[in-house]
Amino acid sequence: MILSRPVPVLIMARELDQGGVERDVAKIAIGLDRSRFVPHVAAFYPHGMRYEDLRAAGVPILPVPLKSLLSLDAVTAAVRMRRYIHEHRIQIVHCYDASGVFGLPVGWFSRVPVLIGSQLSYRNLLDARSQKLLRFSERFADAILVNCEAMRRHMAEDEHVPPDRIEVCYNGVETATFFPRRGSRPEQLSDASVVIGTVCALRHEKNLPLLQEAFAQVLPQQRGMRLVVVGSGQELQGLRQNAARLQIADASVFIPATPEVAKWLNAIDIFVLPSYSEAFSNSLLEAMACGCAVVGSNVGGTPELTGTDGQRGLLFESGNAGALAAQLRTLVENRERRQALGENASRFAKESLSIESAARCTAEIYDKWLERKSGPKPNRG
Repeated sequence: MILSRPVPVLIMARELDQGGVERDVAKIAIGLDRSRFVPHVAAFYPHGMRYEDLRAAGVPILPVPLKSLLSLDAVTAAVRMRRYIHEHRIQIVHCYDASGVFGLPVGWFSRVPVLIGSQLSYRNLLDARSQKLLRFSERFADAILVNCEAMRRHMAEDEHVPPDRIEVCYNGVETATFFPRRGSRPEQLSDASVVIGTVCALRHEKNLPLLQEAFAQVLPQQRGMRLVVVGSGQELQGLRQNAARLQIADASVFIPATPEVAKWLNAIDIFVLPSYSEAFSNSLLEAMACGCAVVGSNVGGTPELTGTDGQRGLLFESGNAGALAAQLRTLVENRERRQALGENASRFAKESLSIESAARCTAEIYDKWLERKSGPKPNRG
């Protein structure tokens, strides 16, 4: 296979709105070195905040409208994607999460040289049918990209993917956007003494009722504390009801998903990620980059972000509201400790996990598999 530079790459996702996967797709597509790669993006639902980011960066977007694999729409979408691949001479198709069920087989039938899947969350969050479809579609992939060592273990031990087909590339943060800049807080938090908060899609696995329960335990510790939850999703109404039940409604602030994430992170003193399932959280990484003191449940790749020595973040046993409350009490009463954690976290994010480093890592993986495919055909079994 003789390659010319730059190499056209098609990166695929289900959606381009809020969420960690959507954020990763946009950041990598925008961050790739244009002298080496020409990024294109495909999506089933091409709308939302990441769609606007990509358009502003001049990244071509291919709409692949698909509501069901078992419909004529799927045939039409496959023909459309295949035509686009040939027209733009795509050399790599890189599918994120569930989009691989469609994109990897289409890429294979279109004779794309390199096919890469991504698994950025634990497979058991998906329904059984989606899991089966992903396992089938991964047979077409040359490699599976994961975002932390915890996910490498999950794919090797639980999903039985051969280790030499798994590539680790940590998420990156845009340090030009996410950095400490303390100033006046948003009006909703202007009178707060200490702000505890989180930023995420409001989904069940984020386990936000646990955060509310822990906050209720520490609220009497200091007057004027606030709990802010930034994000949208199906759990919102239940969280509002839970706040009323715990008698913390007056101290709770709910903000819909917003592109102004950095503004809210810079208003938070203590950022909490209480998830019962997590791979390598973009929100946690962005909070660290903004200098928040962070507390996370000891699951997945979170310890890889916070460390385990208490120098750039604290951990607690997943599901244990009392353990989370204990960590919050420590930070609420010790401002110096909060500041030290935030400074260490921000330095670590800037030096080790920038978006530039993630884009370079992704490019190196692309180059590796392009070079490998120019030799003997790898085993996709």
